[in-house]
Amino acid sequence: MTDVFVGLGSNLADPAAQLGRAIAELAALPNTTLVAQSPFYASKPVGPQAQPDYVNGAAWLSTSLKPHVLLNHLQNIERAHGRERLQHWGPRTLDLDVLLYGQQTLNDDRLTVPHAQLSQRDFALQPLLDLNPKLTLPDGTALALLRQQCPDNQLRKLPLVARNDHA
Repeated sequence: MTDVFVGLGSNLADPAAQLGRAIAELAALPNTTLVAQSPFYASKPVGPQAQPDYVNGAAWLSTSLKPHVLLNHLQNIERAHGRERLQHWGPRTLDLDVLLYGQQTLNDDRLTVPHAQLSQRDFALQPLLDLNPKLTLPDGTALALLRQQCPDNQLRKLPLVARNDHA
């Protein structure tokens, strides 16, 4: 089993609810256990600013799924949430990114791990640090150090909302 950290983001169609449903779907993936989920954060969009603020979080999974098989599952979940890839860094119902896959480094036409922009994204780093403050990149760089050096994206921790599992 490999510890994998998935970033979640949404800024359309009740973003916090989108992330909540996605967490449940991640927990239901085959050969995968949800270890923990981070608090959710609101932040300004990266890229075009004429869109709603984002809600972001992270999930810590333990899985035996290979990286590209996991990516296929994540993209299927995105599509089930109505994800359309119309504009680079544009608004979306759900975005699921493999941020870290154990201590592996991957870089091909479909998947880059660690996520290529991780060091520049406070909305990804902070949820990861909430899950495990001692996380490092495969090269040994502490995520806590990256977070200190990261540009400010007006990150705001959202209050916990009671879940209604019967909805």
